[in-house]
Amino acid sequence: MKKLILFLLLTYSNQIFATLPSVIEVRNLYQKAAVESKSCTKIIALLRTYDETNNTLMGGYKACAKMMMANYVINPYSKLSNFKEGKTLLEKCIKADYKNTELRFLRFSIQTKAPSFLGYNNFINSDKKYLINSLSSITDTALKEIIITFLKHSEHLSLSEKLKLNK
Repeated sequence: MKKLILFLLLTYSNQIFATLPSVIEVRNLYQKAAVESKSCTKIIALLRTYDETNNTLMGGYKACAKMMMANYVINPYSKLSNFKEGKTLLEKCIKADYKNTELRFLRFSIQTKAPSFLGYNNFINSDKKYLINSLSSITDTALKEIIITFLKHSEHLSLSEKLKLNK
């Protein structure tokens, strides 16, 4: 009986952990989502159970994928609906984990690429400053490289700010 219970627990836990996406996988999909809808769809499906209450980072990536889906749907109502739903979730995730540099990066990346008529650009400067000031404390080298590369190509950084990134 004990062996059966142990077997069932191991089988069940393997199924749970097998379905959890890695942050590396999600980051790669997020970068592809800028140019292909299937990556947006995959992120949303992979992260369907995440939000600000159970995993702010994965909820943040799902939120951004929802906003990016607006680029791939035709119906104007669907475009706006996707964007608003993603925006609401992202703001909840950031509110729940305000000092999470990766979440702040996600918001910066969305706000700097979103059309100005959507009015979602009020945190660009504060997130930019936060990201620049946080770079030295980021221990995840892959994340640090992603952020630095994005910032270097951003129109929202001055030349002097971009030069600081090389240090």
